[in-house]
Amino acid sequence: MRRAAVVVVLCGLGLLLGSGVSAAHPLGNFSVNHSDVLQVHPDRLDVRSVVDLAEIPTLQEPKPVDAAAKCADVRSSLDARVDGDRLDFTTKSAEVTHPAGQADLATTRLVCEFSAPVAVDGKVAITFADTYLDDRMGWREIVATGTGVALSGDVPTGSATDELRQYPQDLLSTPMDVRSVSVGAEPGAGTAATGATPIRTGVGFIDSTTAAFTGLIGSRDLTPMVGVLAVLLALVLGASHAALPGHGKTLMAAYLAGRRGTSRDAVLVGATVTFTHTAGVLVLGLLLSVSSALAGDVVLRWLGMASGLLVAVIGGALLVSALRRRKAARSGVEPEHGHGHGHGHGHGHGHSHGPRYGRASLIGMGVAGGLVPSPSALVVLLGAVALGRTWFGVVLVFAYGAGMAAMLTLAGLLLIKVRDRLENLAVTARLRKLADFTPFSTAALVLVVGLGLTTRALIG
Repeated sequence: MRRAAVVVVLCGLGLLLGSGVSAAHPLGNFSVNHSDVLQVHPDRLDVRSVVDLAEIPTLQEPKPVDAAAKCADVRSSLDARVDGDRLDFTTKSAEVTHPAGQADLATTRLVCEFSAPVAVDGKVAITFADTYLDDRMGWREIVATGTGVALSGDVPTGSATDELRQYPQDLLSTPMDVRSVSVGAEPGAGTAATGATPIRTGVGFIDSTTAAFTGLIGSRDLTPMVGVLAVLLALVLGASHAALPGHGKTLMAAYLAGRRGTSRDAVLVGATVTFTHTAGVLVLGLLLSVSSALAGDVVLRWLGMASGLLVAVIGGALLVSALRRRKAARSGVEPEHGHGHGHGHGHGHGHSHGPRYGRASLIGMGVAGGLVPSPSALVVLLGAVALGRTWFGVVLVFAYGAGMAAMLTLAGLLLIKVRDRLENLAVTARLRKLADFTPFSTAALVLVVGLGLTTRALIG
């Protein structure tokens, strides 16, 4: 009980200060990170390969992990050549540890030492490539130093992450992804290794809340106080997650503002996003816990592509509908799904009663917005399962979804109020004329967003 109280106090301080130690894997709980340190000697090339698996890949690894077998896989993925001749590495050492990660889930740190004979008795060209798990998302770096050998080329001499122990926050938006290097080597004074890049440890409110939340999941003392606080943090995180870019808010804004959406429509979209997201977390969590062959980040990429394509289809349907209605209006024919009156008679309305789009499209927007599960929610669920608290994990996932629903519905209702206020102000003929183009701008926005989401998923 005393430990639980300490956890609660520390979590509260973290939320108030909004700073602290950053997450162990800021690139995501699906990430597989790799660092290669090349040490060139006059008679050999030594390579220290470090592989850092985040919580979910570690959970999927067969236990116990055979360090020698893993290092053999890494060695087979290395391609080092001197003047075009491929080197044959031997394994000097293999070590694996499992540092604790979020939600008390283990991570994996694999360290492999390799060596291959070379002869640097003149100027030679060295190339090195690492293709180990090259389809997985994560940080990849290669550095090179020389001992009794002078190196030339644009290759750093020091690890920016201290060999994957810390990740520089200012580089996370464009993480390092170096898989091959080329250097020149010749007898000389050598190149000393530089220290790691200074790490900025300050994090914001959401990161602090996430750290506190996952810390509570891993607490051995699940008291009522800890349980209630975890549920409250799940609600806050769900709402914060919904407030971030994505989840169909752009689509919701386009529809509700331009397609005569109602408050009921806003509730429907918010509920659909939340249901899809929550179901996705539960299903994907089950699949990841029973299958070691399923790559979670690859699944998320495909789901992101499906979400973008669905959005693009909805945008295309909106555009076709707008064109048909425009054509019907010019020919004097009443639109098929209209409200019964338009601008063809002088009833004095200051705005156009555009058509209400079908419920299927509303649900489609909600599905698209919630199709990609949150990695944080997955970690919480899997952490609870690993501790034998599956029921608690499910409760927290539903609380997370409830926070999302509240935020998305509130955003939709606010958009409707703003739209109605602007329509009341649109009394001039010019503004009324601009309103006629709203369905086209709505369709174009949705279509562009869908194509953008698909492209982003395709390029990974």
